Amino acid sequence: MAIIFDSTSRLFTLTTNHSMYQMKADRYGVLLHTWFGMKGSAFDYSYRIAYADRGFSGNPYDAGDDRTYSLDVLPQEFPTYGSGDYRSTALKVRYPDGTSACELRYLKHEIQEGKYSLPGLPAIFTSLDEGRTPADTLIITLEDTRRRFFVHLYYGVMEDLDIITRAVCVENHSDEDIYLENIQSVCIDYLYGDYDLHTFYGRHVKERSCQRTPVVHGIHSVGSTRGTSSHQYNPFLILSGRDATEETGSCYGFSFLYSGDFIGSAELDQYDQTRLLLGIHPDNFCYCVKPQERFYAPEAVMAYTEHGLNELSHIFHRAYRRHLCRGIWTTKRRPVLLNDWEGVYFDFNGDKLIQMAKDAAELGVELFVMDDGWFGKRDLDVSGLGDWSVNEKKLGCTLKELSDRIHDLGLMFGIWFEPEGINEDSDLYRAHPEWAMRIPGKSPTRSRQQLLLDFSREDVRDYIFRHICQVLDSARIEYLKWDLNRSLSDLYSAVLPKERQGEVMHRYVLGLYDMLEKLVTRYPDLLVEGCSGGGGRFDAGMLYYTPQIWCSDDTDAIERLSIQYGTSFGYPVSTMGSHVSHCPNEQTGRITPLNTRATVAMSGTFGYELDVNKMSKDEKRIVRSQIREFKAYYNLIQYGDYYRLTNPDTETAWHGWEFAAEDGSEALLCIVAIQIHPNGPGRWMRLKGLKKDSIYTIDGKRYPGDVLMNSGLLLPVATEEYQSFRIHIAEV
Repeated sequence: MAIIFDSTSRLFTLTTNHSMYQMKADRYGVLLHTWFGMKGSAFDYSYRIAYADRGFSGNPYDAGDDRTYSLDVLPQEFPTYGSGDYRSTALKVRYPDGTSACELRYLKHEIQEGKYSLPGLPAIFTSLDEGRTPADTLIITLEDTRRRFFVHLYYGVMEDLDIITRAVCVENHSDEDIYLENIQSVCIDYLYGDYDLHTFYGRHVKERSCQRTPVVHGIHSVGSTRGTSSHQYNPFLILSGRDATEETGSCYGFSFLYSGDFIGSAELDQYDQTRLLLGIHPDNFCYCVKPQERFYAPEAVMAYTEHGLNELSHIFHRAYRRHLCRGIWTTKRRPVLLNDWEGVYFDFNGDKLIQMAKDAAELGVELFVMDDGWFGKRDLDVSGLGDWSVNEKKLGCTLKELSDRIHDLGLMFGIWFEPEGINEDSDLYRAHPEWAMRIPGKSPTRSRQQLLLDFSREDVRDYIFRHICQVLDSARIEYLKWDLNRSLSDLYSAVLPKERQGEVMHRYVLGLYDMLEKLVTRYPDLLVEGCSGGGGRFDAGMLYYTPQIWCSDDTDAIERLSIQYGTSFGYPVSTMGSHVSHCPNEQTGRITPLNTRATVAMSGTFGYELDVNKMSKDEKRIVRSQIREFKAYYNLIQYGDYYRLTNPDTETAWHGWEFAAEDGSEALLCIVAIQIHPNGPGRWMRLKGLKKDSIYTIDGKRYPGDVLMNSGLLLPVATEEYQSFRIHIAEV
């Protein structure tokens, strides 16, 4: 078992192949956090806790005259508000009498074989493998000292993946309503150490830029109150040693499997202890737990390595590819697609799409995607959203006829939806204005001339789902792009009482998950790609339902270097939607070589988003070659280990990254010349993930693996701005 309980000391030790996590219920029943880090000897690490009389740090009543025992100082597994701990806490409740003080004490625990699951929420999963159970679950139950209120802490230990998951369930056994005002899924207390906090910030068309900040006294937090995980911050955090690099140093990763409001924080307290928290953002959250009801907080995934940031990323990549993404498309090769959006926007009819599809098929494209504009009254983005009926007048045919013609060309067919949005200029809004999320008596906040449907309501979801199914059932459709193009605001649900309006945001996310679960269950062969104006909802929660997410609405190849670099810290390449678009680029006006656009897009799901009818014969020849090359290297790119070789935000000459087979048999080096200068110096790139004792060939030349990794490979000379190279390295 990966979970060991010492009944004498009430010590819990959780181990993976290379990490260890430990906690214990002390003499007063407080659950103390004692260790998270490198796997070591089976020992009680609570010896590291220093007890002393701390001024103005109070003492629990049950500690009697012991003034050295204070929750304001002790490392705790699940600290609560009002208990004498004045740091950021993991739980705040409001009782019927208006008080919020909550004291939790250890009651019992249970150890189970297999990984737990969470009702209505995404979670890492596993299955029996060759008769062995590759995961274990620990459930620790804490009880409030004055009310029949319980907190169940869930821990999933997956040894071979080197991850530990956490989730929380609160259970009300009292006879009155209890309100949750804050609940965090993860709390880790570090007794000492100097740390950096890595966060990933941005904006629309500039998502997930890396920020590394020393943890100093005070609280550093990032989060979202936009109803989505957001373009602005991502629910993935790294805490590392100050000296950590891509290859060395202690690194802790924390990923939140949730697609709504979140907050992550690191606090350095008065005694130089660091507390990290990650969970639902409390600003738009107040949830009523009625008698005999339970509330489940979302899951978080934790990982530790002493081998640097690249190895931390590999841990998350392997876990998410194999044990978070579901369905046939997690292992089946995904098709190279052509999306019509940047090629035609709203200006199309059926014949125009067929001509695009015909040219695409001749190039080797396998999937044609019809984006926005095919439904209702939809020639601009100001009307029609919510009316999911095919505009046959615009297409000049039925959807089935269009799909059949595309399939006759040898292509699969895909379609775009934005199920959560609604325009006021739509038949649905005119029939059901109460279904839109807006506050009575207040003019709503518009974004892209649209409002949002109240997805916390089952009747609203059922209506939209029924209409989506009618479309999907009317034709052969193998791909669906699920988009959302605004943030949530004007939070209000017409079916909830006033005292429960604080539940709307979370219920909205649960409603989204419910609908996506029904969709992937009914259509198990459908490839679903998530999107929210690009990367506005690029999170691990969505990956449970959509194995790929449109990485950013910015399709400029040079901009994408930074966006995909930042995304790679927590998410595998196989999840990043990335396309070759036309030049000059729509967002930046930049002109980049077609080969470079492909080099960047291949480091994702790969496809094209332009009007192929306007391409020259030479460009089409190049595209055919690109598609053949991507298919040849597909397994290496999608399932190999990804290495960040440079940082595009700091490296001014070249940016490089690499895919290496897990067995070290081959690798693909990708490099882009960010700047070129006449008579410039030579540049070398050290490779990763090879076998040091093997011989490899590059363009017919032989190199020892240790030489390529230690001395590096001399890069080709760039002869034009933004030129790129893809270099295959094969074991002899």
